[in-house]
Parts: sequence; C-alpha cells; structure tokens
Amino acid sequence: MAQQSVKAIKAEDIGATFKSDSIDLISKPLGSRILGFSDEWFAAAENLTTPTPPIRKPGVFTYAGAWLGVASGKVKGVEIDTAFFNGNHAPEVAVQGCFMSDDKDAEVTSKEFAGWETILSKQECGPSQRHGWLLPALTDKAYTHVRLQMFPDGGIARFRLYGEVLPVLPQDTSAVFDLAATVNGGVAVKCSDQHFGTKDNLLLPGRGVDMGDGWETKRSRGEHVDWTIIKLGTAGVIEKVVVDTAHFRGNFPQKVQVFAAPAADKAPEHEDAVWTEILPPQKTGPDTEHEYSGDVLKQVGKAYGFVKLVIIPDGGVKRIRVFGRRGGDA
Repeated sequence: MAQQSVKAIKAEDIGATFKSDSIDLISKPLGSRILGFSDEWFAAAENLTTPTPPIRKPGVFTYAGAWLGVASGKVKGVEIDTAFFNGNHAPEVAVQGCFMSDDKDAEVTSKEFAGWETILSKQECGPSQRHGWLLPALTDKAYTHVRLQMFPDGGIARFRLYGEVLPVLPQDTSAVFDLAATVNGGVAVKCSDQHFGTKDNLLLPGRGVDMGDGWETKRSRGEHVDWTIIKLGTAGVIEKVVVDTAHFRGNFPQKVQVFAAPAADKAPEHEDAVWTEILPPQKTGPDTEHEYSGDVLKQVGKAYGFVKLVIIPDGGVKRIRVFGRRGGDA
C-alpha cells in the first residue's frame, strides 16, 4: 500500500487534534495485549500502552522494546513519547498493521508473517519529547493488530494509536447492548471540566481500580452543573442507563441527569435546543451502580445518537452505560 505524506503535530496540539473525536485504540484499559517483542532488556514492552503519562525515577531501572498490540479500528494518528530517554531514545520509528482474527495471534507474531502493511512510514524521533503524526485519509482501512518498529534500537516511553473503533455489533435488532461503550464505538467528545479525571474514562470496561480512572470535576461554589457529551457507537433506542460512582465516596455528585439528541454528523453543543431530557435529576450515593429504566426514563421510544450526562453540581463518576437496541426512528 502506497504511503501518502503524514502531517507532523506539535506536542502541545496532540490532544486537540485527536482527543475530541478519537480514542487510543491500544490503551491498556481497553484490553489491548502485547503479543510479542524483539527485546525488552531495560524495560517491559507492556509499559508502552499504560494510559498514565511516563514518570522518571533517577537511578531506578526495571530488568526488562518493540510492541505488538491488539485493537480493531480505523487509525487517524500516532503518538510516540520518548520522555526521559535522552541519548538512548529510538532515532526513528514506523508503525505497521494488519487485520487478523484473534485465533491467528501465533501467526502474526511469527518472524515469517508477511501480512504487515505500512500505517506510518519511517519518521525521525527526538530525545525526551512527544511526537505526533496525523495520517492521510487512506487509513480508512480497519486493523486488528499493529506493530511498532524502532530503528535501530533505543527507548520509547509511550505509544498511542488514535482512531475510531469499528466494533462487531449484534445483527439482531432486538439485542440490547451498551451503546456508549468505547469497545462498541462510543466516544466522549466534550465536557465542561475534567480537572481530576478525564471524560474518556467514563466509557471504559469494568469498574476501575480507584478514583483516578473515572471522570471528576473540580469543586464549585453556588449554582453550577458539569456535563459530558457522548457520541454513541451507533444510534439506538435506549432502555436502561447505569451511572456508576465506584470509588467516589465523599466526592460523588448530589444528583445526575441525562439528556439525549438525534444522530448527526457533528455533536451538539451543551446549550443547543436539540437535547431531550430522558432522565430527570436523580439523587445518587457513594460507590454505587445506579440503574435507571422503565418509567423513570422519559421519551426513549426513538433512536438517539448522543447522550449528555449532567452532574449536579460537580464531583466524580466512574462509568456511564447506555443500554439499548439498534433501530428505531433516528
């Protein structure tokens, strides 16, 4: 596959370029796995997909790269972070991808495997800095496996692969599943504040490990609400909403409220008139999964493409699940 030119992105612009409409397809909390590597003499290859920023402990080393992870999606951009590798960083990198079923992992990790295609052609890297590249539109192709290459060797702190999840959705239109989950294509596109924890955590699998992997806003005074807007993986008829305050015990919201909007090419703004209240304000409690269905939900008989979680007045939420089925009038 011919490689078109890519656009280098400044470190300070990486977030704005990718994080409004993309997710990190190889983030460890999503279940990505390191399948193989050429060497991990100084540090473990699994560190590359850790969601938190790299840290430095002078004088401390691990015994243990190259990377191979699992994700299914279209790739929009690549980030390579060489933080704290100064003089021993990888001088050049490239990224390859392929589409293979999970039962072919052994084949993909074989040195003889010839199915790799170029996602990012060889690019120069500098010491101890973030590097970002916006890929051309040709990357509409879906990949399940990617391989990070570095030339000739050296160190890389983090590897991010930004893009859009291409989930395998139920063909049965009566099947109910989480329309908002990242693994089903959901993306948290906007929020009022994410002072302590990012909005993207809201759509991750599981209930997390502590307050750090949820969404938490800064404390406010007076009349105030915070909100997050979520693009559903597919438009659907909502049947149940779950708001989880796991690990938030003294800093959970007093109340939560949910709105929905029709599918559209562009996410609506917080104040737009397209929002319909589907869950009136509900009192919440600490460290609890709150389930809302049946009569408590309003105007959910048609398909929606976006939801907006409102927390009153602020606080922390671990996860939001929006269970529903495909179909209906969008």
